[in-house]
Amino acid sequence: MDDIKNVIELRNVTKDYGDFKLDNVSFSVPEGSVCGFIGQNGAGKTTTINLMLDVIKRDAGEIELFGKSIDHDSASLREDIGVVFDEMGFHEFMTGIDLNIMMKNIYKNWDEELFFSYLKEFSLPAKKKCGSFSRGMRMKLQIAVAISHHAKLLIMDEPTSGLDPIVRNEMINIFREFVLEEDHTILLSSHITGDLEKLADEVVFINGGRIVLAGNKDEILEKHGLLKCKKDELEIISDSLIVSSEMGNFGVEVLVNDRYAASKLYPNMVIEPATLEQIMIYYVNRG
Repeated sequence: MDDIKNVIELRNVTKDYGDFKLDNVSFSVPEGSVCGFIGQNGAGKTTTINLMLDVIKRDAGEIELFGKSIDHDSASLREDIGVVFDEMGFHEFMTGIDLNIMMKNIYKNWDEELFFSYLKEFSLPAKKKCGSFSRGMRMKLQIAVAISHHAKLLIMDEPTSGLDPIVRNEMINIFREFVLEEDHTILLSSHITGDLEKLADEVVFINGGRIVLAGNKDEILEKHGLLKCKKDELEIISDSLIVSSEMGNFGVEVLVNDRYAASKLYPNMVIEPATLEQIMIYYVNRG
């Protein structure tokens, strides 16, 4: 069996703006996976994505997509990448028909038939100006464009932000359908961790420009736990297990990084599974 290839590889990537620094960021995304790139607003998600797309230049480090450095192949690599941003990047007077004409002149592999089939599937009128579309329709239009040139990698920055739960669920199903093909991969940046719990295989958590947690989503959820104890019991819990703690009216909640070790050491304390959102909050509050 062949080793799984990494579609995305960042090694010690740094970008210093003075008031914000992306600091020595390293992570990889295996082919055929959905990677949730999580963190609060301002954590460095968009900066990282812009560096990967060669929109801005890094100060240090290496970035490879499909095993090729973006320094040498960024133009050809874009043929295999579909991008969806938080805000629609098309002129509001453009229709689906206009976009089709434009994209035919941008992408060598643009598939006109596929594009119009997606417009139909997503209930997007081809002759209507996209400026009149709802937010959900605008996101679906971006996705239709992103995958109609047979992209193998989808990079998305907060695509479900501001959408109602029904539309978000519809979008998640679209993403699931995309990754059914083995060579299709998604990097999905979001602070809506509930969506990622449903969809992601891998998770990369960034906070303050640094990667604080990365790995298989199920393993991260399996390993972490919320331990509940009395205030005077906190001091007996090993510092090596504690991510951070939060005082309540009736005791303390502690996020532990190994709930099985904690349950053996403290059998009389309650330890519950933690959600991705809880894990993110406790890591952010660690400082």
